[in-house]
Amino acid sequence: MEDGHEAELHAYYERGEERDRLERRAGLLEFARTTEIVLRRLPSAPALVADIGGGPGRYALWLGGLGYRVEHRDLMPLHVRQVQDAALGASWLRSAVGDARDLDLDDASVDAVLLLGPLYHLRRRADRVRALAEARRVVRPGGPVFAAAISRWAPRLDGELAERLYQQYPHFRELTPEVERTGLLPTLHPGSFSGFCHRPQQLRGELRSAGLEVADLVSVEGPAFLLGDLAERLDDPVDRAVILDAARAVERVPELLGIGPHLLATGIRR
Repeated sequence: MEDGHEAELHAYYERGEERDRLERRAGLLEFARTTEIVLRRLPSAPALVADIGGGPGRYALWLGGLGYRVEHRDLMPLHVRQVQDAALGASWLRSAVGDARDLDLDDASVDAVLLLGPLYHLRRRADRVRALAEARRVVRPGGPVFAAAISRWAPRLDGELAERLYQQYPHFRELTPEVERTGLLPTLHPGSFSGFCHRPQQLRGELRSAGLEVADLVSVEGPAFLLGDLAERLDDPVDRAVILDAARAVERVPELLGIGPHLLATGIRR
C-alpha cells in the first residue's frame, strides 16, 4: 500500500465512524445480505473463521453469536480495541492488528475466511491478489473465502444518484468518469473515504490469479439502496421481504451485477 494512501486510510477510520455504519440505512441492507450470502457456504459452527480486515467487529460478533470461533485481524488498532471491548473477553475471539497481505496465521489453519474490507483499499492489483492468496493459504482445502468489493459504478449510483454528494462537493461529478475508467476513488476532503472499485470480471480474475476457484459472485444490495426510505421499509416485515427478494432475484444477472454498491465473491481452495 502506498504510504500516502495508508495515511488516508488511517485518517478515515480513526474518525471511529465505521463502528455504526452497518446500523444505518444502506448499511442495514449490506449487513443483512452479506450474512445471508456467507451462510450459504459457511461451515457449521463451531468452525474457526478468519475475519480479515474485520473492522470494529460487526461480523465477528455476529459469528460469535452463532457459535463460531473467530480470528479477527484489522490494520487499525482502534478497530481491534473496539471489537475486544464489545466481545468482553469472550473465549471464542482472538483479535490483533494485522495486514491482509501478510497474515500471522498458519497454513490451512481456519475453516473459512471473510475478506470483507481489504480489497476496498488495495489500489494495486498485485496487492489485492496477494491478500486473496494469503486468504487461500490460511483456509483449509475445500474451505470458502468470501471476498467483498466495491462496484465500479458505486460512486455514480450511490454517491451521485442516491447521496447527491455533488451538492457538498461540486467537483464530484467531474471525478466520476475517471473513477469508472480506472477504479481509483480519491478522497473528497482530508479524512474522507478513498479506495478501489471493481468490475465483476476483474474480481473474478483476481480470485483465480490467487489460486481460488470462483464458486459464486453476486451483487449484494441490488437496486434497493436507492430508496430514500430504505431504513423504514426494512423495519416493516412485508417491505423487508420485498427488498430482499428483489436483491436475490437480480444478484447473478450478468447485466445487473454492478448495480449495487458491493460485490461479494465466494472462492474455494481446492
